[in-house]
Amino acid sequence: MAKLKNSRPVVLSIAGHDPSSGAGITADIKTIAAHRCYGLTCITALTIQSSRGVRDVEPVEGRMVSDVLEELANDVDIAAVKIGMLGSAEVARAVAGFLKRHRMKHVVLDPILKSSSGADLLSKDGLQIVRDKLLPEATVVTPNVEEAAALAGMEVTGVDEMKAAALRLQRARARNVIVTGGHLSTPVDLISPESGGGFTILKGENIASSSTHGTGCAFSTALACNLALGKSLVQSAKLAKVYVESGLRKALQIGKGVGPVV
Repeated sequence: MAKLKNSRPVVLSIAGHDPSSGAGITADIKTIAAHRCYGLTCITALTIQSSRGVRDVEPVEGRMVSDVLEELANDVDIAAVKIGMLGSAEVARAVAGFLKRHRMKHVVLDPILKSSSGADLLSKDGLQIVRDKLLPEATVVTPNVEEAAALAGMEVTGVDEMKAAALRLQRARARNVIVTGGHLSTPVDLISPESGGGFTILKGENIASSSTHGTGCAFSTALACNLALGKSLVQSAKLAKVYVESGLRKALQIGKGVGPVV
């Protein structure tokens, strides 16, 4: 495979396009560049959205997604893959097939089911494919508490339920689970590793900010970058958490709604 001159780890983002660059592909590219990695992209869906929310979603054809991913994998050595918004069951199936054909070293699955404004971004059929086909292919899955509840089929409102949901996802063949709880009254992230060594709790703090759009994208992409750079899962998660918290503190107010975190 061709190698880049002055090579940096290559991180592939498979995600939707947010025209406001608060989340999705363009936000991922910013995060990848900030970690001194090189970003490749495969767009899964086009959206009409701004800081005020998502108005419409148009998924890309599954065939196009498959062809883009095959072309990239046959050209470049990919150190890590981050999967974000899929947009349709067809695209979810295409991505799962790609991962089964190409065994990537690090795959971070951020199971985006709804936008922060509440718009549905994946159908029930798509959610089932994520459960059945994508969870087993991922190195680590990074749901927030609502996504963990949907994937695990249970209520998740606190740390004990985060632990129970993580274990349930591991019984569904997820290797490592990080449940992000940034929206809890006391923010915590919970890591459940496949080694069975117990849970790791990363405590956070409430950071007042009106620019929180894309926190999940920033965390999962930063996690993928740090894994690509050779760091352990726990260390990568800690660094990703620091990156997001720094973004919240320094975020610009862009637009008339919820601004971007990075």
